[in-house]
Amino acid sequence: MTLTESDYKVVIGENGYKAISQVSQENVHTAEREAQEEMAGYLRPKYDVNAIFSTEGNQRNSLIVMYLCDIALYHLSASLPQKMGSEIRKERYERAIKWLEGVQAGKIVPELPLPTDEDGNTLAVGSVTFKSNKKLKHEW
Repeated sequence: MTLTESDYKVVIGENGYKAISQVSQENVHTAEREAQEEMAGYLRPKYDVNAIFSTEGNQRNSLIVMYLCDIALYHLSASLPQKMGSEIRKERYERAIKWLEGVQAGKIVPELPLPTDEDGNTLAVGSVTFKSNKKLKHEW
């Protein structure tokens, strides 16, 4: 998923984005990839993370975009001089992680794509199927 400048401006504001964007673009892209993988770790057991992160534009889930920005900004704030704005970044990061933990536990159910098989059928995720052999009827 590619984050845009306008995605960040909603979360951090224009002045904050200017301060963050002074960091090299390579660091910004690295923080975005790290944030995406961190988020995928929570979502992977139940959702199709490849489909989630391959969406573009208005097809993206707005909460995923917001929390992805928050996590990336949290990681980027470590590279800023004197840890500028680190308290709000930490607070928003913790809120993002709390939301992801709720999704992982099944308490929060966002509208995200579920994994599918080769035929396009939705796979049952998080369920366990028990099977056994037919009952033997030995009568002696």
